[in-house]
Amino acid sequence: MVLGELGSALAGALRKLGEHVVVDETVMDVCLKEVTRALLQADVNVQYVVQMKKNIVKAVSINELAAGLNARKLLEKAVFNELCQMLTGYAPGASSVPNVPKGLGDSSAGQPGQPRRNYQPVKGKTNVVMFVGLQGCGKTTTCTKYAYYYQKKGFKPALVCADTFRAGAFDQLKQNATKARIPFYGSYTETDPAKIAADGVKRFTEEKNDLIIVDTSGRHKQQDDLFEEMRQVSDLVKPNMTIFVMDGSIGQASLDQARAFKATVDVGSVIVTKLDGHAKGGGAISAVAATKSPIIFIGTGEHIDEFEPFDAKPFVSRLLGLGDWSGFMDKIADVMPMDSQPELLDKLEKGQFTMRILYEQFANIQKMGPMSSMMSMIPGLGDMMPKGAEKEGAAKVKRMMTLMDSMTDEELDCLELKVLQNPKRMERIGRGAGCTPAHVVELIEQYKQMAKMMGKMKGLKAGPKKGGHGSQQAMSQNLSQMASALPPDMLKQIGGMGGLQGLMKQFEGKDAGDMQGMMQKMMG
Repeated sequence: MVLGELGSALAGALRKLGEHVVVDETVMDVCLKEVTRALLQADVNVQYVVQMKKNIVKAVSINELAAGLNARKLLEKAVFNELCQMLTGYAPGASSVPNVPKGLGDSSAGQPGQPRRNYQPVKGKTNVVMFVGLQGCGKTTTCTKYAYYYQKKGFKPALVCADTFRAGAFDQLKQNATKARIPFYGSYTETDPAKIAADGVKRFTEEKNDLIIVDTSGRHKQQDDLFEEMRQVSDLVKPNMTIFVMDGSIGQASLDQARAFKATVDVGSVIVTKLDGHAKGGGAISAVAATKSPIIFIGTGEHIDEFEPFDAKPFVSRLLGLGDWSGFMDKIADVMPMDSQPELLDKLEKGQFTMRILYEQFANIQKMGPMSSMMSMIPGLGDMMPKGAEKEGAAKVKRMMTLMDSMTDEELDCLELKVLQNPKRMERIGRGAGCTPAHVVELIEQYKQMAKMMGKMKGLKAGPKKGGHGSQQAMSQNLSQMASALPPDMLKQIGGMGGLQGLMKQFEGKDAGDMQGMMQKMMG
């Protein structure tokens, strides 16, 4: 994934700091060299890397540190702050970023630069958003994704195709909009994009659409005529916000292009596309720093729903291997609603772990997206999954679900393994799914492992209110049960019993459903 190698290199550099009892100037210099090397190899512009290193050295002066301060934590915080500044559009020289994750210290220092305020569409009021970007960056598809995202939030979006330069642009937008059931406007005969944009905005304003998205022609900085056209469109429709769509894989070229767009129109936000690829991706950081405008969304695939809001602080936290617990719990809440937890927990308490429950958990895992992304939210587990294992694991889960689709209701709900281990049943189930009996045996073994793990997790307690004696007792019991349920390798990656205890403190006050749900996803 884009920026994946950068994250591994940065996390590795910071992890090495923990190997030193005392962090002096020599140790810090070695660490900063590794950090800057990682950024340069990821295609981040060299000027920003040099400035970032200077800011970190200024923020963490080893000789001026007061006694008792943790140099390693301060260095982690400084690297975190600088990356956040690049990704949120902070002015150069800003020395802190608000809401630094727990463990990186506070950020109450002065802020010479302020981030650009991100425009938020207001429901019921006409919001005009203009999209600009390079040719082939996925701008037209991103327009539809943006409209679809806000449509799900109750807005009435509409699309206007002001791209008269590219053949088939209106056909593409029309096809995408029709699939998403979003109204659109364009013309096969009119050649003036500014007139098309103005007419489209006027029409949808009269029709009370509250989010009007104008798609413009793709261009690059050498095309002066197209830049003039873009300026004319902007002057006519007077957008509330202009969004720069950037291909996450174009590297160093993104910097000059971003500056050219910023000089022509008032770029308010950035959307980075193609983050499901394997390019270096540092150009994305450079472009955001050049426009001084924050990333608001990222495109993670070709489908209309593969579009995620972007928050720099959790993103950088995961990049540095520090995890993102709030994002992890949000993911679990999305795929495992609270109203479905009591019924599941009741069945598990009674030892009723069936193939049907396993099927539901596999379906939940698929909804959560790539497993590597989920593991990166858990401190210590970001690099645990070997390369290529994710694709193999996803294929295995899909095959097991296909086998369960071939089962009868009796087989899905039975509690006796003997029923499933009947040779004739195994042959029929495998044949119905286009698999061999060996694959059925593999499924049964997976079921047995999950049933065993669920048995160990049975009885997790949330305990009384935080701070009481009963709370400590419940936490101690939960800690012991979780430690026995986790595989030794995973427990080691988390940081042993100490790391697990820290994890448990994150969930104090949560109910048992949250914790069991979390463990099921980790084990899945």
